[in-house]
Amino acid sequence: MKKIEAIIKTHKLEEVKNALVEAGIEGMTVSDVKGYGRQLGHSELYRGAQYAVEFNSKTKIEIVVSGDEYMRQTIEAIQKNAFTGEIGDGKIFVSDISKTIRIRTGEEDEEAL
Repeated sequence: MKKIEAIIKTHKLEEVKNALVEAGIEGMTVSDVKGYGRQLGHSELYRGAQYAVEFNSKTKIEIVVSGDEYMRQTIEAIQKNAFTGEIGDGKIFVSDISKTIRIRTGEEDEEAL
């Protein structure tokens, strides 16, 4: 099992979600997050005054999948639909999951997904 975490621009969430559903990915966790990467924040103008925004608002998607094929489909859907070509498009992280348990039924691993 693999956990895929993606940090994307918030306005791309709906496109990414639709692509994941189309690819057969059933379920995700979505969080509003703040952070910065290479762009190190940005400046904004508010009521005539310029100020620095140190952390950019982004959306974090977390998905756990079984098997390499689902992992590839998930990554492809996110990469294709979160892309704008501009700085700050985001990142995708993939890590191994050693155990999954559905609390309600006690099912484990792939059955719990």
